Amino acid sequence: MHTVETVLLVLMLGALTGIVARYIRAIPLPLIQIALGAVIAWPQSGLHIAFDPEIFMLLFIPPLLFADGWRIPKREFFSLARPILLLALGLVVFTVFGLGYLINWMIPEIPLPVAFALAAVISPTDAVAVSAITRNLGMPDKTMHILEGESLLNDASGLVALKFAVAATLTGTLSWGAVARDFIYMAVGGLAVGALLGWGFSYARSTITRRLGDVAATQMVLLLVLLPFAAYIVGEKIGVSGILAAVAAGIATNFGDLDRSSYVSERLQTEGTWSLVEAAFNGAIFLLLGLQLPSIIGVPLHEAGHEWWILVGYVVAISSGLLLLRWIWITLGVHGALRRAHHSGKMAERPSALLNLATTFAGIRGAVTLAGALSVPMLLNNGEPFPARGMLIFLATGTILFTLVMGSVMLPIILKRLPPPGEPPTVREERLAREAGCIAAISELTLTEEDVEKHSPEWVAMHQEVVGRLSQEYRNRLQLLDDGSGVATSLESSREAPEIVQQRKHRYVLEIETRLKCIRAERDAVYAERHKHRINDETLRNIVSELDLQEVSMRKRLVAARRAAGLDKTKGASGAH
Repeated sequence: MHTVETVLLVLMLGALTGIVARYIRAIPLPLIQIALGAVIAWPQSGLHIAFDPEIFMLLFIPPLLFADGWRIPKREFFSLARPILLLALGLVVFTVFGLGYLINWMIPEIPLPVAFALAAVISPTDAVAVSAITRNLGMPDKTMHILEGESLLNDASGLVALKFAVAATLTGTLSWGAVARDFIYMAVGGLAVGALLGWGFSYARSTITRRLGDVAATQMVLLLVLLPFAAYIVGEKIGVSGILAAVAAGIATNFGDLDRSSYVSERLQTEGTWSLVEAAFNGAIFLLLGLQLPSIIGVPLHEAGHEWWILVGYVVAISSGLLLLRWIWITLGVHGALRRAHHSGKMAERPSALLNLATTFAGIRGAVTLAGALSVPMLLNNGEPFPARGMLIFLATGTILFTLVMGSVMLPIILKRLPPPGEPPTVREERLAREAGCIAAISELTLTEEDVEKHSPEWVAMHQEVVGRLSQEYRNRLQLLDDGSGVATSLESSREAPEIVQQRKHRYVLEIETRLKCIRAERDAVYAERHKHRINDETLRNIVSELDLQEVSMRKRLVAARRAAGLDKTKGASGAH
């Protein structure tokens, strides 16, 4: 099958399985996609795709990690930095050493450096799979933010550990000082490159859109979609972590978005584009994983002649050891940081044994693990085959499936036993932000002396009438509910004198223009609340998306109302922006 046809088929199947998962809620979407991929690849004449890890890492991982870095609430990410780093860095090191020695002891034909490589490749978690499994199950918000932050950072730490473990296998030597030095260089360099590119893009975008406005919104969104690829490629070219560069670019771009409250069209297009990219790429990743299963399963059976039940036993033992090490690290190493975060008000949920257990089973492995395993070279420097490569790939794949199944089974059971979380702090924050927006809108309605002098008494009277009605709405409700559709109908059906009809039309135009001013004042107030860290990025997006849709609707109504009133079209268009 040609590459183009394969890509189209994978994207189509990803969309179809997403629809099917809405009806089969008992089975998480990643498991459905993996199973479907295995089914269509299993027969001799099935779909077989050559999996190139480098192309896979370049095409799929950067945009997904960029989107995660862009969407994750920055306030929670930085306030919970200690437990996130303990999981993303400390747990990876703990897993590589602890599980590496266990694998080498249990399977002697796997040399110790290869065992470290296997432990490194299965150390990164997959936030996509976690969110797909825990959706609507009640995972506490702050715990989910910790898991998301962990998965953003431990991809890089796990792959860096894999790189050095493979290098030790190829050369037979390993310098721990060089490992520490290179790790710091790759991590810090990757973050610096990504932050620099994200900031540079945000600065250039602001400079351009200040001149052009929202006219170039589509082109800016396209450049934004290409930014994570640029960050990844630049990072890899200069020898730092391309993964962390993509993450840092997403975080930096999000900070740049906080000063772009007035660019409605670009923001709406960005949200829709990233939703499409994430849905398509997430589906493709798990389908590709399933497509590799038939070829992966047969390799260790052919290489070492193991019975299938022995291989399954290895997978269960390694995966259980992986989860046990994760539970030990969370209980002994992270629990204290979580307790301090709870007491300081940074984390609403109280750390408990059940929450630790839920966090343990949420350590699901996914696409980065498979790509890392398949990236292991086939030959040593002397031309001999890389030892136990087929076994490494098989065990890594088995660990992905084991953690997915265990997470699907255990997380619903554990999360149902957690105490009710009560009202999340973000609910109260959102309510206060909406109140701040309403207050800002009411203050925007005040007529200045300059406005009175500039306009006629008739205009001032109409404005006061509109202000009275809008002020009452904002005092009674937290958001704009009346879209003025009844007024539009009365304009068409009125049989009053022509001058009265024209006055009604002018009043309607004035009302819409005033509503637009109020919406913009609300949005500016909500952005101000985010700048003061009174709300997080999720709350900001929820409120702003509502206000953006209201503004788009009002702009269209304004154009139609000005046309009906016979007013200057150019002036009306400029007033709508």
